[in-house]
Amino acid sequence: MAAQQLAPLILIHDERAELQSLTMRRKTAQALALRARIVLTCAEGGQNTEVAAKLGLDRQTVGKWRRRFVERRVAGLHDEPRSGAPRTIGDARIESVIIKTLESCPENATHWSSRDIAKTSGLSVSTVQRIWRAFGLQPHRMETFKLSTDPNFVTKVRDVVGLYVSPPEHAIVLCVDEKSQIQALDRSQPMLPMRPGQPARRSHDYKRHGTTSLFAALDIATGRVIGKCYGRHRAAEFRKFLDEI
Repeated sequence: MAAQQLAPLILIHDERAELQSLTMRRKTAQALALRARIVLTCAEGGQNTEVAAKLGLDRQTVGKWRRRFVERRVAGLHDEPRSGAPRTIGDARIESVIIKTLESCPENATHWSSRDIAKTSGLSVSTVQRIWRAFGLQPHRMETFKLSTDPNFVTKVRDVVGLYVSPPEHAIVLCVDEKSQIQALDRSQPMLPMRPGQPARRSHDYKRHGTTSLFAALDIATGRVIGKCYGRHRAAEFRKFLDEI
């Protein structure tokens, strides 16, 4: 039986140079480097059987990559994209999840959870979490910022921190503050919205809108907490609290 006629395999200069580069580059995948060697050897002449014996390969393997190269040249040596499972969630639904997360809040809550979003969007919790990870969304995180216009701010900070780091001899150092969680508060600056890769941000300082004011002090030496409630929050109440402790 006559040997099967093979399609001629002729390399131009640029193709030969590219194939030789693939065989020598350290970062080239080993499978791609082997395919390049197969084509270079086939270009020297000879049947698939001879090339297979020379490279220690199977004849069908040589024939496969010879045909791929003749049909599609160097691009034919690369792996074809794998199909995998088709995506079942469209761009519109993904966009709606992102917009809802960024631009709205659930009822009776400060931020969305993956379970709440999943219920309202009809998606699974794991799907919502994958969308959030892909776009860097973390609704549960919050950062605070402080804007001070006091020209003596740095000096005051040094004085306060110095009391903790190196207090005077025979001195008592108290950390005094209000219990803001039991007050109706509003931030002094508009809240900055969450963005992909960045959590929502709110100002560190706030405005008070009623309820009671709890003045508290922590004795640094003993760990004892001293507290007292006042109906108003003024310097007079603050001085009275200091006098009592």
